[in-house]
Amino acid sequence: MMKFEPDQLRAYFVCGTQDLRPEQDILELVDRVLAAGVTAFQFRDKGPHSRLTPAQRLEIGRALRQLCRRYQVPFIVDDDLALADATAADGIHVGQKDGNIKATVSQVAGRHFIGYSCETTAQIKKANTIGGIDYYGCGPIFPTQSKTDADPALGPEGLMALIKAAKRPVVGIGGITLNNHAQLPTNAAGYAVISYLTRSQDLTADVAALLAITAK
Repeated sequence: MMKFEPDQLRAYFVCGTQDLRPEQDILELVDRVLAAGVTAFQFRDKGPHSRLTPAQRLEIGRALRQLCRRYQVPFIVDDDLALADATAADGIHVGQKDGNIKATVSQVAGRHFIGYSCETTAQIKKANTIGGIDYYGCGPIFPTQSKTDADPALGPEGLMALIKAAKRPVVGIGGITLNNHAQLPTNAAGYAVISYLTRSQDLTADVAALLAITAK
C-alpha cells in the first residue's frame, strides 16, 4: 500500500466506464491521464451505464492498478472493499450513503487509506471525531451531471466553510471546468474531476491548470 500524503489529492481523477464517451477505452484514457500528471486515480465504476460485469470490473481494476504503480500514483477504489482488496488498492473512498464509517474503518483495518465524502459542516464535524479517516471529499462545488444523486451545489464559499471546519485534508469535487476553476479556494488539498478530463482536448494543459490551483 502506498502511504497517504495530502499532495496526492492535488489533481485527482475519478472515472469508470459509465463516464466514457462511446469511443473511449478506460485503460487507454487512464494511461494518458496519468502521463499528463494527475496525482491520484479513483476507479468508480457503478450504476446502470457501467459497461462491465463484476468479472470484467475485477480484471480492469487490476490492470488499472498496474498502470498506477507504473506512474507511482495511488490507486483508489470507490465503495467496494472486496474490489479494493482483490486489486491491492492503496485507498478506498466511501460516501455518506455507503454504510457506517466506523464499521468501514474497522473492516479496512489499515489495509488501505480511507477517503470519506462530506457535504455539510455537521458531517465534517462528526467525521473529525472518528479515527482512521485520511481525507474528506467535499462537493459538489458546482452543478454536475456525473452523479445522478448529487446533492445541491456548495459553491466556492460553501467549500471554504467545509475546509475551515475540517481537521483533515479536503479534496473538492463536482462540476469543475476550465470556465470556473479560477473561482476555487486555493487552500483545499486538491480537486477531483471526472468530465473535466474525460472530455479534455489537451490533457497536459488541463492537468497543469488543475495543479496550478493549489500550487504553493
